[in-house]
Amino acid sequence: MVVSFHYRLAEVLADGTHSAWQEQSHGGEPLLYLHGFHNVVVGLEKALTGKQVGAAISITLKPEEAYGPRQPDAVQRVPLKHLQLPGKQKPQRGGMAVVQTNKGARKVVILKLGKFNADVDFNHPLAGRTLYYEIEVISVRAATADEIAHGHAHGAGGHHH
Repeated sequence: MVVSFHYRLAEVLADGTHSAWQEQSHGGEPLLYLHGFHNVVVGLEKALTGKQVGAAISITLKPEEAYGPRQPDAVQRVPLKHLQLPGKQKPQRGGMAVVQTNKGARKVVILKLGKFNADVDFNHPLAGRTLYYEIEVISVRAATADEIAHGHAHGAGGHHH
């Protein structure tokens, strides 16, 4: 099945309250994914199993059901020349960059900048966090043979990669 949904995402804080909304799709295109192919975090996919158009759900996901626990060894020092930045941007602390690895391109957060090297975090920015989602299912349809073969949903107009 291919499911599209709108969502809002907040972090669950230590006192049990929620942060301000960190991400949301309302006002834009809904998120589209191929169910059963790990295209969204595991807890979200479980929560959406069997849901129909119009279903509204709220769910809290522990790190293990979302982006996983933080991995301390995912913080590494890399030469500045390996940081890929959009346009002519200069690297800055707290900024995002891309680093080519033996597993392909990976997004990183720049933690510290030196003269020749940067300490970067390969963890997903939401790793280690308990997350709160509000979701509204917009559409549910059968997947095409192409989508199943490719392991992901194709948007309007079909295949785009």
